[in-house]
Amino acid sequence: MGWIFLWPFLDKVFGLGVATEKGSGWVDDGSPTFGFLEFATKDPFKDVFQPLAGNAVADWMFMLGLRGVGLALTLGIAVRFGAVAGATMLLLMYAASAIWPEHNPFLDEHLVYAVILIGLATTNVGRTMGFGRLWERTRLVNRYRFLR
Repeated sequence: MGWIFLWPFLDKVFGLGVATEKGSGWVDDGSPTFGFLEFATKDPFKDVFQPLAGNAVADWMFMLGLRGVGLALTLGIAVRFGAVAGATMLLLMYAASAIWPEHNPFLDEHLVYAVILIGLATTNVGRTMGFGRLWERTRLVNRYRFLR
């Protein structure tokens, strides 16, 4: 699940030519949110999301979210926090583009991934398949338990 967030982060930063055209990456002054928010948003929330297209604050929040969630899930640290943030991002993307999904009357990958993330958040998967045990021993996590 971490790679599902890390890959678009890398593609949007560097314009690797997969979902983001070469030369259109964030490092080339491209906007990671413009294309999706301008052209993929649909009713009923189109008027909410389209004005955010290309907004620097939206770009930064989106990219920090992709990177943070991707790293948390990949490394197994702050999995609960990362999973909740990731599920929130996925539900916002679903609301922006998929009500109702094009190929299925209800279900699309955003909802499936959000359910998987909630499952990861509730199972302490980072402790067994990552650096979660080490992470939980740090002073920071002992002081702020929500970071587990």
